[in-house]
Amino acid sequence: MSSQRCPNLFGDEASFAQWGSLSYTWSLRGDQPTLPTSGKRKAYKVFGLIDYHSGQFFYQGQTGRFNSEGYTAFLTQVLQQTHKHIILIQDGARYHTSKATKQFFDQQSARLTPFQLPTYSPDFNPIEFLWKKLKKRSTHLRFFKQFDDLVQQVDEGLLYFSQTPNEITVLMGKYCKTLGTQAA
Repeated sequence: MSSQRCPNLFGDEASFAQWGSLSYTWSLRGDQPTLPTSGKRKAYKVFGLIDYHSGQFFYQGQTGRFNSEGYTAFLTQVLQQTHKHIILIQDGARYHTSKATKQFFDQQSARLTPFQLPTYSPDFNPIEFLWKKLKKRSTHLRFFKQFDDLVQQVDEGLLYFSQTPNEITVLMGKYCKTLGTQAA
């Protein structure tokens, strides 16, 4: 293992619904804003990892369900993009702790060390701040007539954040503030 710092990657997944997402809005009393909807219950799913220190963002979108196979394929791509040992902090989603994923972690133990967050503790995962900001930027109060329109909009937001690590490090500061600590 190199003497350089290991990336501390916080991981999570997010779903972006074709019917958009609602957010707080202002209007005249009795004049509630409305948005059209397709009525289709389809969502674009995204695996994501952010480096706590550098703000580097890894992601992979998909249209299928989250599962162990997709998760380990995503982690394999991340391992191909870096030569450093990775510290992975993740929640307890079934596909994070499945037998197949545990076997993957065993096979990759020279390059990857996973840690589980406590059960039901999204407040301990700073990538939640990114998902919130991405939804606000890409899907809040928007209607996507076609599923491809949603995918394009979310992909543009993902690309933006992958190219602006300083935006993510700012989110890390907000994360630390919510925990009552200061960023180093």
